[in-house]
Amino acid sequence: MKTILVVDDEANIRRLYGAELAEAGYRVLTAASWPEAEALLAREAPDLVTLDVRMGEGPDGIEALRLIKELHPRLPVVLVTAYGEYRADFASWAAEGYVVKSSDLTELKRRIAQQLGGPAR
Repeated sequence: MKTILVVDDEANIRRLYGAELAEAGYRVLTAASWPEAEALLAREAPDLVTLDVRMGEGPDGIEALRLIKELHPRLPVVLVTAYGEYRADFASWAAEGYVVKSSDLTELKRRIAQQLGGPAR
């Protein structure tokens, strides 16, 4: 079973993504901040990270993306944000995907399946 680390400072988003991705057949880990995500990355081996661009505590998602790629260069990261303007930020291009937040997770699930070699089930 593939493992996804969901990093988002909004508890409702973590719950929604956790439930939807678990239902799709993934093991889901969640973190509310970069420090939490960093600790999980040190002891777990997720197959993909979804990363909110704007987070309250610690570095923002763009900086966290850079840190993830330094520590785990082959780990796919999908940026998730409510703000479409980050797509033009050159630093965001290091991510394997970019999805604008929506209550419809079809695009996020498609990006994840694309990176992990197909649907979980």
